[in-house]
Amino acid sequence: MKRVFLFLATNLAVIVVLGIVLRLLGVDHWMTQQGINYQALLIFAAVFGMGGAFISLAISKWSAKRMTGAHVITQPRNEAEAWLVATVQRQAQMAGIGMPEVAIYDSPQPNAFATGANKNKALVAVSTGLLASMNRDEVEAVLGHEVSHIANGDMVTLTLIQGVVNTFVIFAARIVGYAVDSFLRGNRDNGGVGIGYFVTTILAEIVFGILASMIVMWFSRHREFRADHGGAQLAGRHKMIAALQRLRQSQEGALPDQLAAFGIKGSMAKGFRRLFMSHPPLEERIAALQRMP
Repeated sequence: MKRVFLFLATNLAVIVVLGIVLRLLGVDHWMTQQGINYQALLIFAAVFGMGGAFISLAISKWSAKRMTGAHVITQPRNEAEAWLVATVQRQAQMAGIGMPEVAIYDSPQPNAFATGANKNKALVAVSTGLLASMNRDEVEAVLGHEVSHIANGDMVTLTLIQGVVNTFVIFAARIVGYAVDSFLRGNRDNGGVGIGYFVTTILAEIVFGILASMIVMWFSRHREFRADHGGAQLAGRHKMIAALQRLRQSQEGALPDQLAAFGIKGSMAKGFRRLFMSHPPLEERIAALQRMP
């Protein structure tokens, strides 16, 4: 739930600041004397909804390295690093993608993630805790899972979905805000909007943002099953099952909130909060692999 709150708070702050800046610059021209220009509003919402999502994707590798302190292996310093690079290279060739950067970041909790705007120029990173707690068969499966995320284009697809729901949130919140403000003002002053518009728009942003988060997290959970299946094909089903069973025995993997959806292991929740989980329960993922033909 903390992750959802941070997402909403960050999104709200960006939109509020953006709205003030655009108003001061005179760019926010979707309001007319006759009311809302829906075409202009939709273009406005799409530019900033999709634009923000793709900017995040474009800097995803850079920001991931900064947030985790990941060390990219440019020249293997030991046999373990050489094995990591060779394994990712072999799996990337099998998956038909370019060689990703391979990195290690310092964390006692076992986890790994993949990110990048281009499937031929991506990043695969594993934690020191994962390397310390898993044998090589299990690490190989984890790497296969992350390489499958890249091959499936999951980062781009998730960005597209995030951009679409951002567009909906921006578009719908302003329509609701304008409708409520018009009702409160009655027939007085048809030009411009009042305080009711701004308050209602902010509240609508929060409500629609929560609904949008559910959609994004649903897709995030769905893609984990596909990546597990891909990891099983690249490394072997028994290795993938063993890796997930090992993760089930460990504590939650500590990744920054902005990267949590990209890790192989996410936080668990019960009840209503399950709708905001970026990963399905490990038990369900293991069961899905066991049902594979």
